[in-house]
Amino acid sequence: DYGAKGLVWIQNREDGIKSSISKFLKQETIDKIFTKIKVEVGDLILIAADKNKVVFQSLGALRVHMAKETGILENNHEFRFVWITEFPLLSYNEEEGRFEAEHHPFTMPMDEDIQYLESDPGRVRAKAYDIVLNGEEMGGGSIRIHDTKLQEKMFEVLGFTEESAWERFGFLLQAFKFGPPPHGGLAYGFDRMVMFLAGTDNIKDVIAFPKNQNAFCPLTEAPNVVDDIQLKELSIEVKEKDK
Repeated sequence: DYGAKGLVWIQNREDGIKSSISKFLKQETIDKIFTKIKVEVGDLILIAADKNKVVFQSLGALRVHMAKETGILENNHEFRFVWITEFPLLSYNEEEGRFEAEHHPFTMPMDEDIQYLESDPGRVRAKAYDIVLNGEEMGGGSIRIHDTKLQEKMFEVLGFTEESAWERFGFLLQAFKFGPPPHGGLAYGFDRMVMFLAGTDNIKDVIAFPKNQNAFCPLTEAPNVVDDIQLKELSIEVKEKDK
């Protein structure tokens, strides 16, 4: 589901090392791996080889799956928070052959990475951040670009011409000329907070009017038939499809 084409495993057991690729690995290589990640007896190492995005997503999903399967997450009433920072600013869209904003095109690059915007865009990190509780994102935000030249450079990296950038975002670029201060923020997911407090792992349990997979509300039965007078008040006209 996440694009990984295979998974290598290495077990460090009391009776020796077992691995799915034992015949391909020299003991010297295994020793380097064990030293790098401080492996102890009883540990299981899982390795995926691909592009960063595929490896991060696939192994991240596998870690959560294993935590659930082994019961690590059950009956855990501790709240463990972590800040996730230094997100990539851009990701490369291979189908379109260009870079895209990982968060949004107005996110400020980290100061020391601005120099790589033209030469190595994939290396640039963003001034973006998430607050995570027990593996669930609770909120996220970023510092915004507040400089006209830097915003123009960002649009250029994303494939906009100067004319198209000003045509679509001229109101913003013009406003920057008046000297806006650095600005940013953080948006919390209140429903996720309630989800944790209620002791459930399904956010639909705490949403007032949850929708199912068909975007249907079992409580209010919306969307449903609307009176003509209500449509008229909203200046909405409903036309039947030609059969």
